[in-house]
Amino acid sequence: ADEAKEDYDSVLSAKCIERNGNKWAWTIPIILPITADEAKTAVVGSTVALSSASAGDVFGTLKVESVYDWDKASFIKAVYGTERTDHPGARLWIGDDRSTLVGGEISVLPFNDTRDFVQRIFNPVKLRNFIAEQGYEVTVAFQTRNPLHRAHEYALVYGAEKLLRETGKKVGVFLNPLVGQLKGDDVPAATRMLTYAKLIDDKLLGEGDKDVELWQSKGQDLGSQTCLAGLDMRMYYGGPSEAVMHAIYRQNLGISHFIIGRKHADAPYDDGSAIWGDFDAQEIFHNLGGELSIKTVNVGFAAYFEEIGRVGLVEDNKGKTTVNISGTKMRALLNDGQMPDDRVMRPTTATILMEYYRSKNVA
Repeated sequence: ADEAKEDYDSVLSAKCIERNGNKWAWTIPIILPITADEAKTAVVGSTVALSSASAGDVFGTLKVESVYDWDKASFIKAVYGTERTDHPGARLWIGDDRSTLVGGEISVLPFNDTRDFVQRIFNPVKLRNFIAEQGYEVTVAFQTRNPLHRAHEYALVYGAEKLLRETGKKVGVFLNPLVGQLKGDDVPAATRMLTYAKLIDDKLLGEGDKDVELWQSKGQDLGSQTCLAGLDMRMYYGGPSEAVMHAIYRQNLGISHFIIGRKHADAPYDDGSAIWGDFDAQEIFHNLGGELSIKTVNVGFAAYFEEIGRVGLVEDNKGKTTVNISGTKMRALLNDGQMPDDRVMRPTTATILMEYYRSKNVA
């Protein structure tokens, strides 16, 4: 049986993969596009080497089980829910001239990972062991591909506090950023990881915004129970479909709860109009094509409110005065070496980003 192609079709048409008669939620097929030349050597039954495009280092092998034509239009429609291609997600594939996919079983070889933050990357075995060692009874992860504003941090703090309040169990809190392939205008992983590490190592995450009494009453400590765990995965800029995959990645890591914000994994059309509704990424979890064991924690928009003197959820603070800086304005400030309002972004994060923009501008 051509399992790889069957999986591909099943994910696109039914949003699931089938194993042993069970259906498991799955929304974006794992694909490996190959060139026309590569397709000539990728014969079913053969084993081919996998190497990185940049360094050329062989990091694994693929036992070829299927080679098939890639219908990009149907792929984009199924994954992104739109036939339009004027958005970052579609451009990933339209801009790729390969039109053949190969499927099969991958074996990973030991390879020399030279990235600065390699110690901070957790694969499933490493993270599951870490959770067991720490004795966490419930765990929550937050996905990000951007440097954090305090309002972003608060999504993780809110999720952790919700679980702490509801369960009273020892909660492991994971800032779990994607460090794989991103689009060109995203801040690179090495820089982002510096900002995250500073937040976590100096126990700044949630400082001034967390519910101090709650943590004390449960005999727990947010600072020492928060871990930075880089996830080596790419972005698809796929909104609701990608939100489900983001949950699956964390399920593999052994995490029990995953935070889904509004506009999760969102990337609008080029004209700025929305592809998906604000809540679509939260609501898709009620309409899955198969089982998923990880639980989601929905979080609304957060902001700093002058009246309460901290970050809180917008829905809980109606009519109060927010302190906001748009993403565009924030980039402009950092680019000019101007420290943004610390109610929006922590100075430690801003300092690292200003240095990044400065060195980029010099170059």
